[in-house]
Amino acid sequence: MGGIIWVIIVGFVAGIIARMLSPGPNNPTGFVLTTILGIVGAALATYVGQKLGYYAEGQGATGAGFITATIGALVVLFIWNRLVARGVIPDMNK
Repeated sequence: MGGIIWVIIVGFVAGIIARMLSPGPNNPTGFVLTTILGIVGAALATYVGQKLGYYAEGQGATGAGFITATIGALVVLFIWNRLVARGVIPDMNK
């Protein structure tokens, strides 16, 4: 149970930092979407880190830590913004 709460906390903090650093109005907003953004970013960073040999296979979604989770969330936001710009995902701000 404590592990799940830790993943949510790391995800939320990484999502907030990524949203502050990412340019553009197309960011997903709200507590839930910000947390999901950070968790997906942490999972992405952990996956890439494991494939590059930086993290052990057994480390969870927070194995990457706050900094790399934030970088992963920035990558997710960049992909999100590109999909909105191409019209694949509708712009929620319109």
